[in-house]
Amino acid sequence: MSDSKRLRAIIVDDEPPARNKIRELLKSDADVEIIDECSNGREAVQSITTNSPDLVFLDIQMPELDGFGVIEAIGPEQLPAVIFVTAYDQYAVHAFEVHAIDYLLKPFDRQRFQTALNRAKDHLHSNHREELNQQLNTLLRQLKGPKKQAERFVVKSGGRVFFLKNDEIDWIEAAGNYVRLHIGSETHLLRETMSAIQKKLDPALFIRIHRSTFVNIEKIKELQPWFHGEYEVIMRDGTQLTMSRSYRSTLPELLGTTL
Repeated sequence: MSDSKRLRAIIVDDEPPARNKIRELLKSDADVEIIDECSNGREAVQSITTNSPDLVFLDIQMPELDGFGVIEAIGPEQLPAVIFVTAYDQYAVHAFEVHAIDYLLKPFDRQRFQTALNRAKDHLHSNHREELNQQLNTLLRQLKGPKKQAERFVVKSGGRVFFLKNDEIDWIEAAGNYVRLHIGSETHLLRETMSAIQKKLDPALFIRIHRSTFVNIEKIKELQPWFHGEYEVIMRDGTQLTMSRSYRSTLPELLGTTL
């Protein structure tokens, strides 16, 4: 394929190793030219709007604006061909398969990558633009509908992927642009905001005791009165947390008692 007909691609992922892997896999493909790389959803919206690529490798799990947020911001009708990339999201993967959307499940090998890339090329060359737009619109409507709370969280760290069950988490605290998940003596950083992670927590299991803290009620051992109407929350592992006055009304309601 001549340079004038090469597919112009953008790689979008918040993790440099993930972008590096896709870049390396594309090096041997003379049909594809990488024109930009983005480390978050907002950069992706700007780059796609400005550069009008033919193809985008789009990570789903990014802080603030995720992959689906990118699609919604641009609009399916304006999007190029998309290959979604995800570490683990059973709900999303099922939706991709139902709607015949191209995706890569991390960690993927060269063969799986090539299969997804070839499918994307076929879609582009067959001019099924309207059909692809309909598939993306249907996918967005489904994913924006009611969801179950997450059964597990996926944490990416140092090239490794950890699968943490929802009910194993003791408590969660805000840490800048991250949240820190506490499980026994282990801690894991997840790139989520407190408001975003709250939507994924089971409200029958987790309560907010402070603007920067959620706790698993099954891991609470004791409550002790503190100053100015606040309470000390003693966890089963001995950790002491503060329940602020503005949030203490939620716990009695769940426990069926009064403070």
